[in-house]
Amino acid sequence: MSTDIRFTDFKSDKQPTWCPGCGDFGTMNGMMKALANTGNDPDNTFIVAGIGCSGKIGTYMHSYALHGVHGRALPVGVGVKAANPELEVMVAGGDGDGYSIGVGHFIHAVRRNMDMTYVVMDNRIYGLTKGQFSPTSREDFETTTSPEGPQQAPVNPLALALAAGGTFIAQSFSSDAQRHAEIVQKAVEHDGFGFVNVYSPCVTFNDVDTYDYFRDSLVDLGEDDEYDPTDYDQATDVILDSEKEYQGVIYQNEESVSYNESHGLTENMADIPDGAPEDAMDLVREFY
Repeated sequence: MSTDIRFTDFKSDKQPTWCPGCGDFGTMNGMMKALANTGNDPDNTFIVAGIGCSGKIGTYMHSYALHGVHGRALPVGVGVKAANPELEVMVAGGDGDGYSIGVGHFIHAVRRNMDMTYVVMDNRIYGLTKGQFSPTSREDFETTTSPEGPQQAPVNPLALALAAGGTFIAQSFSSDAQRHAEIVQKAVEHDGFGFVNVYSPCVTFNDVDTYDYFRDSLVDLGEDDEYDPTDYDQATDVILDSEKEYQGVIYQNEESVSYNESHGLTENMADIPDGAPEDAMDLVREFY
C-alpha cells in the first residue's frame, strides 16, 4: 500500500449526475479520504454498488468496481474479499437497496464478519425512482405515492446490525466532512465488517430530513467523554433511542477477528496452485 496517495487519486474522470446538493457527494468524498488515509490506493481497492442513486458511485471513483443488481451488492463484495483478501473491499448502497430487497444479505454479511466496509447512504427515500418512501422513512412521511405516509415504523438498521452480531456499527452525516471521513476510516481499519450508516440528505424529494434538520438534531458521541463504544449496553441504549439522531462509532468489538483470519482466507485464490489442499477449496465452496 502506498503512503503517497491522496483522496483525489480516487476520483474518476466521470462527472457525477447526482442532483446539485445531494448528500452523496459528501459521502463519496469521505469514502475516498478514508481509503487514502488508510494507505490504500486505486490498484488495491474494489468498490461494489447496487441500484439507486448510490449505485453510480463506482463510476465516479477511480478503482476496480462492479455495479450490480438491486440488493445484491453485499454478496458480491463478500465473494471478492474471499477470493482476494489482499483487496480493500468497500460496498456502497442506499437505504432502499440495503434495508429492503437487500436486508437478508445485510444480516448475513454482518454476522459473517468479513474484513470489509459497508457504507449506506441513508436519505430516507427512494430518490432514483422519484420519491417513494423507503424502509427508513418516517411513519408519517408524505410522498406523491403515499399521501398518508407509510403508516408503519421505520427500519432501524443499527438495531439489525447489533442483533446480527455486528462488530463495528457507526453513523455519520455526509455534510460533516471531517467527522464523516474519520468514522469511515475507523470502519476500514476495523478487523471485521465495518458498517457505517450515513445520513445523506436528498435535496430533491425529501424536504423533512434536510441538512438543517441533521445539523440541529445530531448528537455526536465523540464529544461525550462518558460514552464508551466498546460497552454493549451503552450502545444498545443509543441504538434503541428513537428520540435522538446520533453520529459516531456507536459500537465496536475491539476483540473482533475477521472471517478471513479465523477461516484461513488469507491468500489470493488466483495464486493458489493446482492441486491445492481440499480444505482450502471447501472454504471457497462455503460461499457458492
